Amino acid sequence: MLPHLAAATPPGGSEIFFSEFFGTAILIMFGAGTCATNNLLKSKGMGGGWLMINFGWGLAVYMGVYAAWKTGGHLNPAVTIAKAVWHAINPDVTLNGPALAEGGIPVTAGNIAIYCIAQFAGAFVGAVIAWACYKLQFDQKMDDPRMKLYCFATAPEVKSGPWNVVTEAIGTFALIAFVMVSGGTPTQVGPLAVALCIVVIGIALGGPTGYAINPARDLAPRVAYAILPMKGGKSDAQWSYAWVPIVGPIIGAVLAVLAVLAVGMAV
Repeated sequence: MLPHLAAATPPGGSEIFFSEFFGTAILIMFGAGTCATNNLLKSKGMGGGWLMINFGWGLAVYMGVYAAWKTGGHLNPAVTIAKAVWHAINPDVTLNGPALAEGGIPVTAGNIAIYCIAQFAGAFVGAVIAWACYKLQFDQKMDDPRMKLYCFATAPEVKSGPWNVVTEAIGTFALIAFVMVSGGTPTQVGPLAVALCIVVIGIALGGPTGYAINPARDLAPRVAYAILPMKGGKSDAQWSYAWVPIVGPIIGAVLAVLAVLAVGMAV
């Protein structure tokens, strides 16, 4: 969703896949790594706090978006779904921003599938890389083994499916709405602005659930956590909650597109 970063000619299927794959892998490697720094025993950054996590994830988005510049830096199925909904209302909209004649990637079922598959695959690989970096720390026995899970996936402080969905929907709404209205600003700060948006979403709206705001960011690392070995023991993957960071962001993304278009503020 960063048109000024789009390629001059539209990427093909493999280029789309690897652009989103590497971008999302970078996002999760740095994001999950930040959580591991904060959460794990024998980490020099243990206890760095919520603000460190917020800024770590913001900078992770910043770097991931640049890595995936050819495809618009979605890194998130909710962003891709938002583009699809926007295209359904305005057929001129492409997946990476520019018009088709200027290198835009057409919104087709096949391209949407490539984006989403690449995002989930990249998120899984990024989580595995973060685990490898902190292998010895993950092997430590912890009084609360859930802290290992929280390096990979989100969880609510107060569990309530409907209200947790509301929280995730609001956070994703804020992200998608911001991206839709900010692309044409004179400063053209692009990925940095999105990164700072992620930071403030975490600070202001992330407390209840840990702000996944991205189905791939939560589900793929949760799968990685479930299968990766950790000698010191680990908690279950909390699969009963795993649907919330999928449903909430999708709802928020769709509502954001409809709301921004309704008030005529989309770029």
